[in-house]
Amino acid sequence: MALSFFRDWSAWRAFRRVPRAERRIVFLSESGQDWHHFAPVIRYLTETLGETILYVSSDPNDAGLHQASPRIRPFCIGTGVWRIWFCQFLDADVLVTQILDFGNLDLKRSVHPVHVVYMFHSLISTHMADYANSFDRYDTILCAGPHQMREIRRREELHKLPAKQLLPHGYGRLEELLANRREAPPVNSDADIHVLLAPSWGEETILPVCGDALADVLMAAGFRLTLRPHYQTRWKMPEVIDRIVARHGSNPRFRLVEQMGESDSLYDSHVMITDWSGAGQDYGMGLEKPVLYIDVPPKARNDTWPELGMEPFESHVRSRLGALLKPEQLEEAPKLIRELVADPARFRREVAKLREESVYNLGRSGEAGALAIARIAQECRR
Repeated sequence: MALSFFRDWSAWRAFRRVPRAERRIVFLSESGQDWHHFAPVIRYLTETLGETILYVSSDPNDAGLHQASPRIRPFCIGTGVWRIWFCQFLDADVLVTQILDFGNLDLKRSVHPVHVVYMFHSLISTHMADYANSFDRYDTILCAGPHQMREIRRREELHKLPAKQLLPHGYGRLEELLANRREAPPVNSDADIHVLLAPSWGEETILPVCGDALADVLMAAGFRLTLRPHYQTRWKMPEVIDRIVARHGSNPRFRLVEQMGESDSLYDSHVMITDWSGAGQDYGMGLEKPVLYIDVPPKARNDTWPELGMEPFESHVRSRLGALLKPEQLEEAPKLIRELVADPARFRREVAKLREESVYNLGRSGEAGALAIARIAQECRR
């Protein structure tokens, strides 16, 4: 504890010693997962536009802290008091972050006039899974798709909030999946079908609600099953994972994946089973493979979300990305899965239409985000 406290303090001090003129663009990362979304934007900023950025992270294992580029200056300040002080007393032109509720919880906006930019790290809507005011305190929001822009504008109108700058950005994670996707092995029988069970976490998600029964049905059907639980599930309710592993772990058709960076299960599976996780949208639109949604109650932190009069994106796309199944109808899962994987070419055509409708700047989100941030930084200097 003392060692990490001193390390974080040293990094905070090192950042404070950076001359003010060099603090044009600062990125604030909460974990190593943020790098996957920041990377396309930062690479365009540094390699194409020649900008130097300061990359501040709470996670010592964040890949953004270990880049070879001299134009990425790294600082690891942890999650404690030094991160709080960093945010509250930051003196810079632009701060770019994916941290939700900035200004609402422990991380406050700076006493200095810093332009705060939020970058989405998923395609889900803004008004159900997050708090009603989660996006209120940013100056600019880089939107992944038009639904997010419409939702934020509607909330501003309803509550007479100042209009933020909303810019079309896109979603680099989707582009990465599209670029790296590969055909799953051909299906000639049930034994060839590889099912990826990747639920979100929480009391009313798949594993605690019906995980044991669902795994039994899938294994009894003769499918290959990979269980890829959310990392929070291992922390919060490990027993729901351990029960399934105890029952099926010795079966060669079963596999447990808990490594966050693992990707083979995504690329080699034929269908994903999930609930309200944004991973289903990434899988369906990025890898162009179908999703079976178990219709558990939605994850809603905002009870007032219906006031916007807009169906959340994560609800709207479920039937277009695959099929819905109620927890009490699990015996129908094998039949639905066989139907979903039967015509992959048709699914790819349909999902391409959805992708074009739903995501900004496909294939060039890194460029779009970088140009937007560079322009904001230039304007802040005037």
